[in-house]
Amino acid sequence: MNDSDKSPRREAAAGLREAAAWLFDLDNTLYPPSNNVFRQIEKRMTEYVATYLGVDLEEAFAVQKRYFREFGTTMRGMMSRHGMDPAPFLEFVHTIDLGDMAPSPSLDAALGRLPGRKLIFTNASAAHAGRVMERLGVSHHFDDVFDIADAEYAPKPEPSVYSKLVERHRLDPARTVMIEDMVHNLEPAAALGMTTVWLPPGPRPEPHESEFSYVDHVIDDLVGWLEEVAAGAGD
Repeated sequence: MNDSDKSPRREAAAGLREAAAWLFDLDNTLYPPSNNVFRQIEKRMTEYVATYLGVDLEEAFAVQKRYFREFGTTMRGMMSRHGMDPAPFLEFVHTIDLGDMAPSPSLDAALGRLPGRKLIFTNASAAHAGRVMERLGVSHHFDDVFDIADAEYAPKPEPSVYSKLVERHRLDPARTVMIEDMVHNLEPAAALGMTTVWLPPGPRPEPHESEFSYVDHVIDDLVGWLEEVAAGAGD
């Protein structure tokens, strides 16, 4: 795999070799979008918004997307505009079928070879993260989950959330790597000095050198890339 999209602002390879902590986003990062999990979550969001606001599914979907753009998550928009309690919302939208998600022995092995602490950093709930990790067979690799409740319901990429995470887990940003499918969620991490890894949910883009300058690595295969990193860390 060719990892050529690196930021000139730091020696990205050195940042990987010296990493003491790894932050993994959950949905569409720890598992691929082809698992169809996030589509189920989005559908459940639409249903919840429709019931809560008393509108049809088409209007609920439009509200859902508008709040995502304006507030970072649909939930944050519903809380801000309608005083919604987030706990029932999170429980409802994450009550999904994980039957299409197969265990991943290759991810398990790659994480096992990767040195340093490993944390999940997600806008979802810890309960959802736990179910996904158990299904994949990788939960034993992760020290903790920093979820949306830990962030006081402020979503990535709100910079204060990253500061809370760093403080709670006593992270050294210069020795921390963050892996994420939504590129803008990496910008606050880079501002803190973390090494950033973008796993695009679709075809790998070819950004201009000046675009997304806060991204150190662009990858298209999490397991393969982790295997390469683990092998390099042992050099």
